[in-house]
Amino acid sequence: MSRIVGIDLGTTNSLVATVDVGIPLVIADPDGQRLTPSVVHVPGPGVQPIVGHKANRVRVLKPAETVYSVKRFIGRRGSDIAREEMLVTYPIKGEAAGPVTIDIHGHCWTPEEISAEVLKKLKRDAELYFGEEVNRAVITVPAYFNDAQRNATRKAGELAGFTVERIVNEPTAAALAYGLDKIKEQSRIAVYDLGGGTFDLSILELKDGVFQVLATNGNTRLGGDDLDKRIIDFILKKITQAGGPYSSTDLHMLSRIREAAEEAKIRLSSELQAEIAFPFLSPSFSFKYSLTRS
Repeated sequence: MSRIVGIDLGTTNSLVATVDVGIPLVIADPDGQRLTPSVVHVPGPGVQPIVGHKANRVRVLKPAETVYSVKRFIGRRGSDIAREEMLVTYPIKGEAAGPVTIDIHGHCWTPEEISAEVLKKLKRDAELYFGEEVNRAVITVPAYFNDAQRNATRKAGELAGFTVERIVNEPTAAALAYGLDKIKEQSRIAVYDLGGGTFDLSILELKDGVFQVLATNGNTRLGGDDLDKRIIDFILKKITQAGGPYSSTDLHMLSRIREAAEEAKIRLSSELQAEIAFPFLSPSFSFKYSLTRS
């Protein structure tokens, strides 16, 4: 029987892991990176999509052809999604009971197809690490995912060439990784997850060696992406107050600001302030602002 890997298909980043001599470890790609941004750039019709860090670098230059945070749309219909959630830099549409699609270069991509490209990249990384084919996987999903979202995640895995052995709740995976399977029976624990797309908390109970999700709740629009959006809105306000340019249709400028907002947020995890600078945001306007942690 072939090897099996564990995959965290995340909103912002994804990773693939294995168990080696009883110890779980995250597999690095050929560049030594263990986290793969869940970003897919579609260069053109019939051209192989670019995935991960390379796609993330292109994102600021070609925002309309680069898909990110697609996990928020997987397994959902147009009527399930608020208008504000569709405010992304790539062309997305979804109406009534119809599926969500992303039209790039004349091809209507589904969230499952985009996610499959991320999973294909993780599959290649695992196969390079092992030096053999890897076609079995366990994939994690948020505990609040409904059947449609779980089935869509499974389909993405199958499109990537995996036999998806199991779909596991993320808080259950976290509890197992922490060693909570060794606690006494009928213990109840809380696991919280602040991710790129959501903030949720689940109550688990260990019964007969199996974790059961007793309850889960959270906010599906309170993740790192939403924190970035608040910083972006704040920066745009400061730019317009300073007399700078702003156009909701200027995707290149919005993408530059989004990238700077995310970088500033990350720096403020360890620093008290971060400088945001845009030299020549337009030919006659440059902008600089010091964003503090407070």
